[in-house]
Amino acid sequence: MIGLLKRNFINTDCKTFILLYKALVRSHLEYANSVWSPYKKSDIEQIEKIQKRAAKLVITLRKLPYKNRLILLQLHALKYRRLRGDMIEVFKIVNDIYDEKVAPILSFNKIISIIYYIMTRI
Repeated sequence: MIGLLKRNFINTDCKTFILLYKALVRSHLEYANSVWSPYKKSDIEQIEKIQKRAAKLVITLRKLPYKNRLILLQLHALKYRRLRGDMIEVFKIVNDIYDEKVAPILSFNKIISIIYYIMTRI
């Protein structure tokens, strides 16, 4: 997907790039984050490297450091987004926000085990 952006949308402004990046690249990087999330440092770095490469596609920001590019593009690091997604899932489980048709009622022990699993990953 990054190759598609690079070939077809190389001279885009920041707003257009953000829309394209979020739709085409980040959706692939964050697919099923609540189920699978990398915990090895090498896996985390490889996934973050993809976002670094994508952020360099904006020509006006190419020379800036990665953190500055993220700030100017109003993007967050993928590690932060995974942690935020985990916290949202815990909030939904604890406050019983899930629809009963989509997710059956979870037992208290299941909730505690999910919270423990997420807390050990932090």
